[in-house]
Amino acid sequence: MEAFLAPLALLLERLAGYPDPLFRAIGHPVTWMGALIGRLDRHLNAGEGSRGRGVIALLLLLAATALVTVPLAWLCRVTPFGWVLEAVLASSLLAQKSLRDAVARVAAGLRQSLPAGRAAVSHIVGRDPEALDEAGVARAAVESLAESSSDGIVAPLFWLILGGLPGIALYKAVNTADSMIGHRTARYLAFGWASARLDDLLNLVPARLTALFVVAAAALVRCARPGLAWSTARRDAAKHDSPNAGWPEAAFAGALGLRLGGPRSYGGEVLDLPSFGDGSAELGPRDIDRALTLYSALLGLVLAAATLAALLAWWLG
Repeated sequence: MEAFLAPLALLLERLAGYPDPLFRAIGHPVTWMGALIGRLDRHLNAGEGSRGRGVIALLLLLAATALVTVPLAWLCRVTPFGWVLEAVLASSLLAQKSLRDAVARVAAGLRQSLPAGRAAVSHIVGRDPEALDEAGVARAAVESLAESSSDGIVAPLFWLILGGLPGIALYKAVNTADSMIGHRTARYLAFGWASARLDDLLNLVPARLTALFVVAAAALVRCARPGLAWSTARRDAAKHDSPNAGWPEAAFAGALGLRLGGPRSYGGEVLDLPSFGDGSAELGPRDIDRALTLYSALLGLVLAAATLAALLAWWLG
């Protein structure tokens, strides 16, 4: 029954998420990882020429994560029905429900007012919310939904299947490090190099799997276009600075007939970034709703695939 660890974790998180009272009481595993990364940054990062220090910081982060999760996973595996507890623990590192709820709040906010939409989207993107009009807020929400479908769901699930609780925890540690220190700024270009490159490697397969899931989900959703999803992903994915992030974003753009990406403002600086897809860039709350419908179909397919893989492993075992 341990083969059903991954689909059970998916199902638990999709239904319950991470309870707010638990977060208020003890925080969240990602916030614990973030606190450790912050300490390593403060004590080891000397700015330029810190590539070696960044490697050491990443190794310390991975060692600390393994030191906690490997014994936990072992205890779960030697305890009767301990795999259920492992699934509960692993579910905290998936983000199906929290992502859906956060993006839905953006659509609800925009229907209320532009300032409410900006306030909602500021919780899920790093760009300057005050620089966004209604279309920009909606576009940011859909882009975040697309990218996080990969690194918040498909990628952690992929590493959960391959490595159990330690696998998903180590992936989230690297992904969190990349989001915190993997920036191309003077302070982090060297120090965050190792975290950014390892994150690229760990997402290489999951990002492309996510694009395939988007294509399959588009075939199930009314007015979505699976063929255009795949052709847009193949054509536009390489435009992204990341070797991986462009795949789900371009697939969402093609599936929904939208144009995502384009110029963004960070810290008052406007970056001229590439666009994905050939559709309209004038998005609104309805387009967020459409993206969430596609996302729901994607989640159903991911759960079905994980369950089929578990059945196959159980049958072969």
